[in-house]
Amino acid sequence: MSDSERSALDAKVLAWMREPATIEWPHDEERFDRLALELFAFQFEHCAPYGRFCARRGRTPATVQNWRDVPPVPSGAFKELALRSFAAEATVHVFRTSGTSAPRRGELHLDTLALYEASVVPSFVVHVLPELVLRQPPDAARPRLRVLAPAPLVAPDSSLSHMFGVLLRELASQGAIGPSGFDVAWGELRFEGWLRALEDAMAHHAPLVLCGTAFAFVHALDELARRGARLSLPAGSRVMETGGFKGRARELSRQALYALIEERLSIPPARIVNQYGMTELASQFHDSVLRFPGAARRKLAPPWVRVRLVDPATGDQVLPGEVGVVVIHDLGNTGSVCAVETADLARAVADGFEVIGREPGAEARGCSLAADEMLTGLGPA
Repeated sequence: MSDSERSALDAKVLAWMREPATIEWPHDEERFDRLALELFAFQFEHCAPYGRFCARRGRTPATVQNWRDVPPVPSGAFKELALRSFAAEATVHVFRTSGTSAPRRGELHLDTLALYEASVVPSFVVHVLPELVLRQPPDAARPRLRVLAPAPLVAPDSSLSHMFGVLLRELASQGAIGPSGFDVAWGELRFEGWLRALEDAMAHHAPLVLCGTAFAFVHALDELARRGARLSLPAGSRVMETGGFKGRARELSRQALYALIEERLSIPPARIVNQYGMTELASQFHDSVLRFPGAARRKLAPPWVRVRLVDPATGDQVLPGEVGVVVIHDLGNTGSVCAVETADLARAVADGFEVIGREPGAEARGCSLAADEMLTGLGPA
C-alpha cells in the first residue's frame, strides 16, 4: 500500500469525522468494518513491530475478516517502541504520557495532527455542549471555556493540552469581557485569574464550561474552601473533568470530587462530564449525562471508535455484565496502531461502559510483550 493509499484512508476517516454530528450519532458498522480492515492491512505492512506481533498470532490481512479480530497492542508497548506506520523523518509531533514514576513514558508519533484535531471537536460538542447540536437556543453564543490545565505552548507534548487548545480555538468565546483561557501555567494554578473569570461570568449571567484535570479542580476547590467561598455559577454552567483522582498528598473519589464541585460552584453531578482518553489514541470518550439526561451514566464513543471488553487471559469478549479489559479500536490512529488494549477494567452499560479500575500487572505485561515479541519477533508463542 503506497503513501497515496494512506492519504486516501486518511481522507475517508476525516470525511466521517467532519460529517454533521447528531445527538443519536448512529454507528455505521459496515463502514467501520471496511475502514478498519483497510487500515489494518496498511499498518501490518508499514509498522514492522506491529506486523511481527500480528504474524505471530496468525493474524494477517489474509486471515482477518472482521475488525474484532484485529490484534490489539497493549498500551505499555508505546513505552518501548515508536509504533508508527510512516517514516521517522515524517514525524511532525510526539505526544507523551504524563507522570515521572516510570523510567520511560509512552509516546504517540504523528505525521499529521489533522485526524486528532478533527476528532476532538464533534465529540466534545455532542457530549458537553449538546445544545449546540440541537441549536437550542438557535442563536446560542460561543461558550466561555476556562481550562485548569497548561496551554499547548507550555506543555507541547501533552495531548490533553493540545486538545484544550483546539477546543478554545474552535469553540470558545474570546470577547473583551471574561475571555476563555488557561488557568494553569508552569505547574502553578493561577487561582486569582480563574476566580475573576468565574466572578465575571456570574456578574454577566454568562454560563461557563469549566474544563481540566481532576486534581487541578481539587486544588482550586481547596482554595475556595480555605477562603470560605461558595460561588453560584450561572444556570447552564457545566464541568468536564479528566484524568485520575490520585494526588501527591491525598486521594479522592470521583463522588467526593463531584460533591465538592456542587458545594463550591453550585454545579450538580448531572452537569459534570468525565472524559476518558489516552495519549496513545486520537479520540476520546465522554460521560452520557448531558447528551442523554436522566439515563444511566456511561462512557460513549464517537462513531469511528469501537470498544470491546475482553478476558485478559484469553482475549475473548466477556459476557454482558462481566468485568473485562478495555480494548479500543480507534480509526483516528491511522499513523500508528488502531487497536489498543488498555490497562483499564470496565463493565458494559447499555451502549457504553463504566470504568471500574486498573488491571493488576497490565503495564508490566505490555512492556514485556513489546520487548520480547515486537522488537525481535522471538518472544514466547
